[in-house]
Amino acid sequence: MNSRLSLLASLALGLGLPQVTVAQSWMPGFVSAELVGSWRTDRGTQMTALRVRLEDGWKTYWRAPGDAGIPPDWNWRGSANAAEITIHWPTPQVFESGGLRTIGYAHEMILPIEVVPADPTQDVWLAAEISFGICREICVPVLVNVQNLLQGPGEATPDIIAAIAALPEIRTGIAHCEIEPVLDGMRVTAKIEMPRLGPREIALFELAGVSSWVSESVNSREGDVLTSMVEIVPYDSRSFDLERRDLLITVLGGSRAVEISGCPI
Repeated sequence: MNSRLSLLASLALGLGLPQVTVAQSWMPGFVSAELVGSWRTDRGTQMTALRVRLEDGWKTYWRAPGDAGIPPDWNWRGSANAAEITIHWPTPQVFESGGLRTIGYAHEMILPIEVVPADPTQDVWLAAEISFGICREICVPVLVNVQNLLQGPGEATPDIIAAIAALPEIRTGIAHCEIEPVLDGMRVTAKIEMPRLGPREIALFELAGVSSWVSESVNSREGDVLTSMVEIVPYDSRSFDLERRDLLITVLGGSRAVEISGCPI
């Protein structure tokens, strides 16, 4: 069962509990940020969600924001009994402006957050300092502090359930990559075997372990094979070995997304 289905299966448990947040000062475009909800999954992990609300016309960014976006940065100092923290990213939107492509969410962003407790018999105290960008005609950096006491069993609200339902489908073994060196980096050409997801398909590439710039993908489709090409250049311009297992490809099409981990030959 993939992570989306597993999380959805856990939502019917228990009673809701209050959350604690730190109020934020007003700035253009920004409304609020808070950790909302608390419930336990059938795997024994604790769940909550970050909800960011923006004024109409404003947007914020996905984990890989594209050409001009600001990626979120997380600092979990102050948390207690949190052995492992995983942020689940619902399917984002693609924005085109001034010849630049950015990836993110308009008006509101809800990110389910899953925590493995160090001691499963104790509550989790989750505290985060989060920096992220919001944009309209101008872009504004935002720094927020949010907190929540996570206790089980609990339950999720309908908007968090919808965010979990919007997580990408997880598939493996459907992408095969050719890799060749280019000036200061590597070119990756992936052939992804799957039916068309929807209109305006694009593929987004991420590379774990290497701080790098990734070009916009060039995409074409022939039948059930989507071909996507990007160039990856480390920010320090040093030579590097591109490990195929460290590639993460997310294909967006319409309102759907598929996430593919690893890209063998």
